[in-house]
Amino acid sequence: MFKNWGFLLGEMWVLLLLAALVGLIAGWLIWGGRRKVGVDARGAEIRQLRADLDSCKSDCKDKDDLIGRLEARLQGRGGGPAAAEPAQAAKAAAVSTPTAPAKVAETGPAPDFDKDGVDEGANEGVKPMTLEAPRGGQGDNLKKIKGVGPKLEKLCNRLGFWHFDQIAAWTDDEVAWVNANLEGFKGRVTRDHWVEQAKVLAAGGKTEFSERVEAGDVYDKDKS
Repeated sequence: MFKNWGFLLGEMWVLLLLAALVGLIAGWLIWGGRRKVGVDARGAEIRQLRADLDSCKSDCKDKDDLIGRLEARLQGRGGGPAAAEPAQAAKAAAVSTPTAPAKVAETGPAPDFDKDGVDEGANEGVKPMTLEAPRGGQGDNLKKIKGVGPKLEKLCNRLGFWHFDQIAAWTDDEVAWVNANLEGFKGRVTRDHWVEQAKVLAAGGKTEFSERVEAGDVYDKDKS
C-alpha cells in the first residue's frame, strides 16, 4: 500500500503544476487581451482628437485668410480703421442726440416711383403733356376720380391737367412723374388707380364713385 503513495504524490504534483500553468496562460490571455483592447480604444480616441484638431486649425486658417482679404479690400476703398472712426463717431452722435419724430409720409410708396433704382425727386419718370388752360374753357370734374378731392383737383389744374383723357393717356413713366410732383399727395395716382378710372370716365362711362359725386353724396355741392 505505501509503495504506491510515492507514485500518487508524484502524479498529484504533476497535476498541480499543470493546473498552475494552465491558470497562468489563461490569465495572461484574458488580461493581455483586455489591455490590448484598452490600448486600441485610447489610440482610436487620440487619432480622432488629432483629426478634430487638424480640422479646426484648417477652418480657423480659412477664416483668418478671409478676414485678411476683407480688411485689405476695405482699406483699399478708403474704409480702413482710420476712415471707420469718423463714421462710428457720427453714428454715436446720432444715437445720443434726440431727434424729432420723422413725419410719416402721406403717400406710402417709395420715392423711386419709376423703379429705376435712383431717387430722382421731382425728375422721376417723364413729364406728361400739359395744358395751360382747359379745352373750351371748361375742365372735367376731376373729383369724379376716387382719390381726387378739391385740393388735389386744384393741384392737378396747376400742373396742367384738366381732363379725363389726359390722365387716361398717361404711361407708366408719366404716372411716375405725376406721383413725384403731387406735393403733399405723392404716390396717389398709383395708389388710387387714377388712370383706370379716367379711362372709364373719358369714354363717357361712369363708376360707382363718380355716380356718388354726381348725386352730391361725397362733396358739398357749393364746394365742388
